[in-house]
Amino acid sequence: MTSSFSNLSLAEPLAPAVAEMGYETMTPIQEQAIPVVLQGKDVMGAAQTGTGKTAAFSLPLLQRMLKHENTSTSPARHPVRALVLLPTRELAIQVADQVKLYAKHTNLRSTVVFGGMDMKPQTLELKKGVEVLVATPGRLLDHIEAKNTVLNQVEYVVLDEADRMLDIGFLPDLQRILSYLPKQRITLLFSATFSPEIKRLASSYLQDPVTIEVARSNATASTVEQHFYSVGADDKRRALHQILKARGMKQAFVFVNSKLGSRAWPAHWSVKASKPPRCTATKARTSV
Repeated sequence: MTSSFSNLSLAEPLAPAVAEMGYETMTPIQEQAIPVVLQGKDVMGAAQTGTGKTAAFSLPLLQRMLKHENTSTSPARHPVRALVLLPTRELAIQVADQVKLYAKHTNLRSTVVFGGMDMKPQTLELKKGVEVLVATPGRLLDHIEAKNTVLNQVEYVVLDEADRMLDIGFLPDLQRILSYLPKQRITLLFSATFSPEIKRLASSYLQDPVTIEVARSNATASTVEQHFYSVGADDKRRALHQILKARGMKQAFVFVNSKLGSRAWPAHWSVKASKPPRCTATKARTSV
């Protein structure tokens, strides 16, 4: 039987926040990961987006960091102790928002940094001092190089959506960032799949991790609907057009394998040359 959040014995500042958010029953990844992280062990978790991973790592890390909370206004009293890395701006914002809600009754500070915007507002937040820093790899390196933040007191690092970070090509950035961190730390890695690349990353940076799998290897999320159509190379565009028309779809993402291939599509279509996404269609919005 799945456990209730009321059985977790969360610290007083965290328990009210969880209750206010309406959390009652833990998801499988939360049920299995939270006790392990509370024990201070490294974790290699297989779980997909939307399974409750953020709470699975944020709540136990915040609980472990409560011993550091203080009301001092000095930035030196609020060094970065937990670093959460994500592949995209949207995911980083989403996780940072959740962390703020979990920590709302504590004196622990958090912020998020990502590319695509002016660094100055982010720099001001970093200079104030934060215990939890959520970031995308590229922008974090920008801040490190500008000496806007230091990571020599990081106790916890979370590599969330690790498979997507590797797909995007963030491995060199991850390796640089991890080189700035103390060797003695707790490292949590979450990925939708345990590919050979993910296993190599884990073997390099995790210490005797506890493996938690709540999704079958390479399984599609339950919220995703996939369809396969076998058509000739010359018929693909016509077939796709018919599919979109039949479903009455006004918006769709279309992925092709080369820039040359993308030029063959109608001029009013915006087609991105990229590796095909793992999920080709969703119930709410379809991608082909």
